[in-house]
Parts: sequence; structure tokens; C-alpha cells
Amino acid sequence: MLSTLSVEKTAFPRSSKRQGDLYERLLSSRNLSLSLAAPLSDEDQVVQSMDDASPTKWHLAHTTWFYESFILKPTLSDYREFSPDFEYCFNSYYESKGDRHPRARRGLLTRPSVAQVREYRAHVDAALARLFDEGVVDASPDPLAALIELGINHEQQHQELLLTDILSLFAAEPLRPAYRQSQTLAQSSAIDLEFIPFSGGIHAIGHDGAGFSYDNEGPRHEALLYPYRLANRCVTNAEWLSFMEDGGYRDPLLWLADGWSTIKVQGWTAPLYWEQRDGVWHQMTLEGLRPVDLERPVTHISYYEANAFATWAGKRLPTEFEWEAATSGYPVEGNDLGAETLRPCGAQAAPGRLAQLFGDVWEWTSSAYLPYPGYRPAPGAVGEYNGKFMVSQNVLRGGSCATPPGHIRTSYRNFFYPHQRWQFTGVRLAEDDA
Repeated sequence: MLSTLSVEKTAFPRSSKRQGDLYERLLSSRNLSLSLAAPLSDEDQVVQSMDDASPTKWHLAHTTWFYESFILKPTLSDYREFSPDFEYCFNSYYESKGDRHPRARRGLLTRPSVAQVREYRAHVDAALARLFDEGVVDASPDPLAALIELGINHEQQHQELLLTDILSLFAAEPLRPAYRQSQTLAQSSAIDLEFIPFSGGIHAIGHDGAGFSYDNEGPRHEALLYPYRLANRCVTNAEWLSFMEDGGYRDPLLWLADGWSTIKVQGWTAPLYWEQRDGVWHQMTLEGLRPVDLERPVTHISYYEANAFATWAGKRLPTEFEWEAATSGYPVEGNDLGAETLRPCGAQAAPGRLAQLFGDVWEWTSSAYLPYPGYRPAPGAVGEYNGKFMVSQNVLRGGSCATPPGHIRTSYRNFFYPHQRWQFTGVRLAEDDA
């Protein structure tokens, strides 16, 4: 898996007594983070391109801090903290854990060094192995195993962020460096746009309780849907270019008021990372600056842009409940990080079937990020993970080309503010089935 990205392997201790699935997935996740960082210089890993992004070094340290703070320090009585300063440096938003370094100033953390962060990871990894060697996980399987499972999924989220944040950094570099050399120059192809009908009625929404899920995916509940139709694929760059050429970024009638204000203040006239060179549109990618491939899904667009495009097209964005109900019966597979493309690809599917549901681009929905009926955050600091962000954001579904394999579910709810677009975000259209 991820052969072209696995530049180096960490010396993660391999437990002789605990070779179960949980330990192997923990080991794989910890290895993958270092492999993703391996193509980067130490200088690359320190810089922060903007307030929303974080340096690679910080991602490597924060995911390690999570295990140390939530698992090792409370569980191992003789655990030796690597550095008391790291609690302040690498806490993200857990207010109940104490003061922390401001998010917008993470790029100023030139100390500790990248080398010290690698030592920190090795120190914590060795202690995690002890939990399995000494049977601690088996002695209290439910709470401790659940925290380790949460830690694995938490690190997977930061692996995607690591890639999108380094793309943000490299796009701001005058030399437009590539994270990885181009794997292919072939153009993508996309299927014709078709709208697939779905019946209305009462549909069960939310995680069904089998396997891991975040607390924001439940409780499972019923939602009433009216008949609707969903586009069989995501909007392409060619279709977005038509929107641009038709004055989409200049027509206030297409935009929500906040969206119009945002594009005027920010000067947006195209998706993020698009720029013209000699009259040709190019797009910054993890493989460097490339001509825009018209058949690939458009990406790095905000909710405001997605909604304006839908209005221009005479359609609308789906609700998150429509999206989830429509995906029932589809395999959870697609162009994610495991495919190693590092870019959204053109859709391919049989007639009458949905394509690009999982992977390629996160799909904006019209649904506000709110708690499901009966939702209660977990007690303690872990409860800060999702619940306190349930305001002023929109739900996205489906995963992206940078989402680690195995991380996505039909019930998975991602969420961002409507102006944010540095993630691999795109759009699938919907319409009422009158």
C-alpha cells in the first residue's frame, strides 16, 4: 500500500506479544505519517502558509501528543513525559488540557526541531508498544482500545491535513515545487452528466454501530426525504470554466450575501490554486503546477462557490441526508490516498450508477453542521473533539484523493466553514424530482 509514498519506514517497535489487528493498524498509521513527511526537507516541515494550515512538523508532533496526553500519561504509572513543554506547543484546541500555543503562530515553533519531533515520536511509539507487550490493552479492552482506535483515526485526519497544508505552502512558493514528481501525463476522462432519481420517504441516517465512528455520526435516527435526483458524478473543471466564462464570479444574483462579500474582499475569480500562464489556466497540485485537466473534478472551492455554481446551473446542493441515503448499497471505495494519484480523477461508472462517491473530492452539502437528535458529547477532554464545532459550518461527504484508505464511511461527516477551500473540496449537483 502507498508504495510510491513510502519513502522510509519508522523504527516503530513491533510487539512480540501483541500482533492483533489493533496494534498492526496503529503501527501502519504511525509509519504512514513519517512516510508522507519523508519527501520534505526539514525546512519544508517548519513553515506555516496561513492560519488554517499547520506545519508538517506540528502534525507529526500533535498526533504524538494525543497518544501521550490521552493514553500514556493516564495509563502507565511509570511513563516518562518526553518534554513538559510539548503539552503547550502541540495541544490543538483542547481547552480542558490547559493553555496552548496559538494556532495562527505554529509556524514560529522553530524549536523543538524536526529531529526532536522524530525523537518524540519514537519515545511515544516505544511506550505504546509496551501497552501491548504488557497486556495493558487486553486488561481494559473497552476504554483503552477505544482511545487507541480514536488515536488512529485522529492521525489519519492529520495525514490528509499534512498533504493539503503542504500543497498550500508549495502553492505560495515562487518556485512552485512539487511534493512528488508527476506519475503520468495522461488526460482524465469523465462520463456524461446524468441525474439519478431517488425515492422519498423515511430513511435511517447515521452510523449503525458496527465498527468505529466519531460521535458526530450518531445517534442513528430517521429523516424524511422528498423525491430527488443526484448527479452521477462531480462537477468538472470544464463545467467550472464555463461558469467562469459566463461571468459566474461577476454576477451578484448567483451568490449568497456572505459569499458575494467574501469574493469581493478576497478578489476570487477562480478556484484556489488556479492561475493563468500565457492565456492557459494552470492549477497547483501536489505534482507541481500543471495545466488544468478539464475532465477532472473541480476542487479547492468554497461552499459559497459551490452554491453559486449550483444556482447558475439551475440546480442545488444535496442535503447530507440525501447524499447518505443515495449511497446505500455502494461499496466504500474509490480514489483515496491508497490509489496514490494525489489528484482527483475523471469519473467512470456504468449508466444509471453514481460515481466518485468516496475519494476524489469532499462534496459540499447544503446541510449545516449540527448535532443529530439525542446527540451528547463524550465526557471529559475527548468530548471537545467534535461537539463544540457544531455552529456556522457546513457538512461535506465522501472523502478525497488525500484521505487515507479505511478512514471513510457512508455516515462520515466532515465539516468546514463556508469560506474555506484549501482542502480537496468539490461539488455534486442535486435537484428535486417533481
